[in-house]
Amino acid sequence: QVQVVESGGGLVQPGGSLRLSCAVTGRIFRIRTMGWYLQAPGKQRDLVATITAGGITNYADSVKGRFTISRDSAKNTVYLQMNNLKPEDTAVYYCNADVNNLDYWGQGTRVTISS
Repeated sequence: QVQVVESGGGLVQPGGSLRLSCAVTGRIFRIRTMGWYLQAPGKQRDLVATITAGGITNYADSVKGRFTISRDSAKNTVYLQMNNLKPEDTAVYYCNADVNNLDYWGQGTRVTISS
């Protein structure tokens, strides 16, 4: 079994920072692309950022210059450093990983930006 577990969400004031982590555990042979997605209330789940096994990154336009995705392949972990947070970043953030050619999602971690 493979598990994907996010952590690091919380309540932050506008302009603040948060770092999300996502650890993949279990019977892992290969992890390809890992990524973060967000889902705001009443909206669809949207891409935030992805990173390939080779380190190629892709970002949604709304987070470019503010968010940084990285991964530690030795720990099967992906991170999302979020800076200069805005109220519109408020959402549940989900981690996604291509593990052994199958798609896995975490349970989500809530991020709330409010003064």
